[in-house]
Amino acid sequence: MREIRVGDIAIGGGNPLVLIAGPCVIESQKACLQTAASVKEIAATCGVPYIFKSSFDKANRLSAGSCRGPGLVKGLEIRNKVKKQLKVPVLSDVHCRSEIARAAQVLDIIQIPALLCRQTDILIAAAKTRKAINIKKGQFLAPWDILPILKKAESAGNKRIILTERGASFGYNNLVSDFRSLAIMRESGYPVVYDATHSVQLPGGKGSCSSGQREFVAGLSRGAVAFGCDGLFLEVHPEPSKALCDGPNMIDLGELEKLLKQVRMIEDALWL
Repeated sequence: MREIRVGDIAIGGGNPLVLIAGPCVIESQKACLQTAASVKEIAATCGVPYIFKSSFDKANRLSAGSCRGPGLVKGLEIRNKVKKQLKVPVLSDVHCRSEIARAAQVLDIIQIPALLCRQTDILIAAAKTRKAINIKKGQFLAPWDILPILKKAESAGNKRIILTERGASFGYNNLVSDFRSLAIMRESGYPVVYDATHSVQLPGGKGSCSSGQREFVAGLSRGAVAFGCDGLFLEVHPEPSKALCDGPNMIDLGELEKLLKQVRMIEDALWL
């Protein structure tokens, strides 16, 4: 399997499990820095390499009244402070081609959202930056459908690609995780990350916005690591019930250390 390097962190290729984590959306500079610092400390205690994530603009919400974040300019300023002050790589999703050039000046990983993973122009534009690209497999796709999407990114001369599984549509307002997809996508030769928090999302579950079942995040995370993945993607928040976006499927920051210790034990057991 290909090893993808992001700064000092190596993803895939038999390297240790990586954590991509942070709040769903940037709520404020202070909250962003505090949460990122806390997650970094917890991850270091557990011996897990850490990449910070948080969106500067959630442009794919169901309702126009949903929190979108501070936007591209302010969001990148805050993200750059996290990157410089805490010395961690940073990731965010982009939603249109016009954002990519500016975002690439700050981001270490450009994320293609699940709902946009088949959009050829945005995918190729992101790949042309030569930044690492995290492609989230759409919840409407089979795992093998990721192969032609990979070829689009590779056609731009970029093979710094990470794939993320975030559940598959299972009827209305529901998702289900099929861990076979982790193995199937890894056959592509690229690292595969499991997004445990979006996998418990209930799209449109509250009518005008999504709901979620965060009580299943820990179990699914343990299962994914046992089955075989190269990283975990977790949305965390100090007070999920007060989060401005995706609160029902985010885990409490206070629960993160226990979960990371558990998955590290599972990872170690796989080497026995």
